[in-house]
Amino acid sequence: MKKYIYLFFLLSLCPLLAWAADDNPIAKQLFNVTSGDLKLSFMVGTDGRLYQLAFGDVSKEVTVPVKMPSREWEFLPPYGNGVLTEPALQATHVDGNTSTELLYTNHKTEQLGDGITQTVISLKDPAYPFSVDIYIKCYESTSMMEIWNTITHNEKGKVILYRYASASPVLKAKNYRLTQFIGNYKREATLAEEELTTGIKVLDSKLGIRANQMRIPSFLLSLNGEADENKGEVLAGSLKWAGSFQLAFEVDWNNNLRVLTGINPVGSQYHLERGDTFITPAILYAYSKQGKGDISRKFHRWARAYGIRDAEKDRPVLLNNWEATHCTFDEERLKGLFDGARQIGAELFLLDDGWFGNGSYSRDDDKHGLGDWEVSTKKLPRGLSYIAKEALKRKVGFGIWLEPEMVNPQSELYNKHPEWIITQQKREPILGRHQEILDLTRPEVQQYEWEVIDKTLRPNPDISYVKWDCNRYVTQPGSTYLQPDKQSHLLIDYNWALYRLMDRFAKGFPDVMAMLCAGGSGRVDYGSMQYFHSFWPSDNTDPLGRIKIQWGFSHFFPASTISAHVTRMGKRHLKMAIDVALSGSFGIDLALDKATPEEREQLAAAVKLYKESIRPLVMQGDLSRLVSPYEQPIASLSYVSEDKERAVVYIYQTEDGNVPAILLNGLDANKRYRITEVNLPKGQGLPGRGSALRMAPSRFAAHGKLFTGAELMTTGIANPLSNQFESAVILLTVEN
Repeated sequence: MKKYIYLFFLLSLCPLLAWAADDNPIAKQLFNVTSGDLKLSFMVGTDGRLYQLAFGDVSKEVTVPVKMPSREWEFLPPYGNGVLTEPALQATHVDGNTSTELLYTNHKTEQLGDGITQTVISLKDPAYPFSVDIYIKCYESTSMMEIWNTITHNEKGKVILYRYASASPVLKAKNYRLTQFIGNYKREATLAEEELTTGIKVLDSKLGIRANQMRIPSFLLSLNGEADENKGEVLAGSLKWAGSFQLAFEVDWNNNLRVLTGINPVGSQYHLERGDTFITPAILYAYSKQGKGDISRKFHRWARAYGIRDAEKDRPVLLNNWEATHCTFDEERLKGLFDGARQIGAELFLLDDGWFGNGSYSRDDDKHGLGDWEVSTKKLPRGLSYIAKEALKRKVGFGIWLEPEMVNPQSELYNKHPEWIITQQKREPILGRHQEILDLTRPEVQQYEWEVIDKTLRPNPDISYVKWDCNRYVTQPGSTYLQPDKQSHLLIDYNWALYRLMDRFAKGFPDVMAMLCAGGSGRVDYGSMQYFHSFWPSDNTDPLGRIKIQWGFSHFFPASTISAHVTRMGKRHLKMAIDVALSGSFGIDLALDKATPEEREQLAAAVKLYKESIRPLVMQGDLSRLVSPYEQPIASLSYVSEDKERAVVYIYQTEDGNVPAILLNGLDANKRYRITEVNLPKGQGLPGRGSALRMAPSRFAAHGKLFTGAELMTTGIANPLSNQFESAVILLTVEN
């Protein structure tokens, strides 16, 4: 019934607006596209152009202009025929004309599913058989909007596309504050906020593949003043693209802000053949008047409903062997690690790099064997099937590492097919991590990479998990396969081919879970994440570093997707490493056979706690970022169950200093919650009975006591922590 009511509203809206246009001498048509809290308002002028009247608050009344809007309000401004601002589309037609005009022809809205509608707005050049369709997909329940374009022509020859933005909405506010997420290797997703002034601010990547290494293709815009977690007007965007991207923010002379997003056009001119269609990647938008926290929860709910694989499935607690063994292991060492995984309660063992390659190309380091995906007879003489079954005998699942897109020059594959790599002719090849990138625009490479996946997994059905890695980006964008006039297609066609490969993998092996890795977070985009269950946010697993890294990614990605592992990096207290990892998709990456009995007991207790009490909250709960490490000497966050019956709170001391109380968020004000500190520190000279260590008493005065949700949200939990590296995990449970 709900969807029919909504559809009736949608269909009835357009006639009302069209009626209003009848009395307006400059408007042929007026219409809205809405998604929950977010609204796009359009006007078709008497000049035939598509103008945007508003983008943002659905409740805000849209004023129809009394005179024709200036060209900076054109929704998809093309280059060369009067547009003075940064163009969203630039093309050279077959006859050499460098200008394009786009006039409205029609629009239609259809129901795609319960609460999902799609509006297509068609534009056409009046002088050429050249057209653009704007797609706007609306997810009513999550207030999300997804926009992309298709470009088609029927001219007698090739049209060259120079710019092709996915979207270019205009905002009108008193001021604009931009938050970007930057940071190189081991410093990923660092927040940086600034006020935008007149001119253009460009955030981009030119890395080709794993292009998100220096910044992720996502942003926050605070409108009409600063916003915090719980208040302020915010628009957020996230581009569904793993390749080179460009986010451009232009404040014009009238203080309007145009936001152009899409593929980075640098070195990527596209020759569009007659009858072909160019598709831009989509960008996701969310809007809120309740601050950045509300924006994040909208993205998380959308992701769990539509954006990630198997959102309803628990992510397994896994043990990764990389920190324990690197590439040096054999069957007996692995079986010992399986035993350790079973003893601490881990659900999956992930065999990382080093399991393949033979002879002189054995994968004993990162210089050899990449591309030769034959099981190492030296390390695994009885094959993958045997070692996977040995894990299953111990009731531990088995996963494997793959990097199908890459090759070492020291490999049989490279010797056989040197023409398969991405490189520039007449230039000395540049290596990254001793490897090159296979040219995925080649059909034979596409087939080869599929066979790498298929031949690894299909004969070994006991493999239930894949870590898909990508350890370098493009530095010499050239292809021996593409024709000279299409060399600039490489980075675009590569990434579309990559998505097709990912899609084939997800459909071909629907029961195999997968983590997306790319030298840390080189691929963190919703174009990729629809085929994966989680991603690796950073090779920096020092808990002090991970606090800010996971904090940054939490603005757009739910905790179920953020792989968080306990390691030795940073040589921090094991408790802090565990507490930080417990706030994401929990895993362990250390040598259990070298851990002390006390450490193994501590890890086992944490795994049990996570599986029984914390994981349901982290996987499906609503996030609130409570205290920012960018503003205070601590970081604090929480996850609250949908029914508000349970919650978990994390407190991390990033520096010396005290925040006296942690104010909670998202609870039911009228319910009474029991406060329990869990994963308490152990030892400290305390004698144990029946175990090596026993828990120290909680330092929290609230421990074991009852409080109303209102008290916890207004007065908070008194915080006794004050020293760097201290941490706490607190469970809240409703009691009647």
